Amino acid sequence: MKKKILIILLIVIVIALIGVGYFVFTDMGQEEKLKTELSELDQLVNAENINMDEVNNRLNRIVTTGDYAVVEEAFKSYLKENFDNSIEIANILNNEKMTTLLTVENYQNDGKDFAESKEYITNAKVTLEDCKNKYTEFLTEEKAMSYINDKGLDSYYIDLYKNEIVGDMSSASQDTTVQDSIDEVIEILNTSEEVLNLLSENQESWEIDGENIVFDSESLSNQYNELIKSL
Repeated sequence: MKKKILIILLIVIVIALIGVGYFVFTDMGQEEKLKTELSELDQLVNAENINMDEVNNRLNRIVTTGDYAVVEEAFKSYLKENFDNSIEIANILNNEKMTTLLTVENYQNDGKDFAESKEYITNAKVTLEDCKNKYTEFLTEEKAMSYINDKGLDSYYIDLYKNEIVGDMSSASQDTTVQDSIDEVIEILNTSEEVLNLLSENQESWEIDGENIVFDSESLSNQYNELIKSL
């Protein structure tokens, strides 16, 4: 009888060990799948020519299961919002309107009050300031962790997200290249606004002659040229 009980106990232990081994193996597979997915996504985002369709496809899918899926979804949500913010910045910087504000063509089409151009400048500056603040916030650990802290996960998955997926953000947060570039664009917009204000406040003192703007006052011409040179 004792021998029979011992055999039964051994069988139970073996089954338990097999079960534990199965879950450990499965977890290892899910973690590897997660790391591979995020590594490939990182390569796509940092490619010289970004394939937006493929990036969005990766950001909108979940390839893992269980708690790893929660980690994956949290990080991809963080990346997606960060990426969307960066795209909004790029859209403003690549907007043709940005480069045509101070052209003779725009002076003819939107002068002499320049209402449309001034509205564009105001909206662009507000959007860029907002995007800059969001970009800075995204580079903080607090912001990155906000996507996973309320998911009720074990500390292992929190640490996985923090240490191996998000990583050390200190160097990224100290790099102000993007913020400085946005500030430079805002300064250009400010100067462009000054030029348009100068022209709209002196509507009777200038006209378009062919491909040039001509002033009837040397003082006004000098003010205009100084602003243009500062760009």
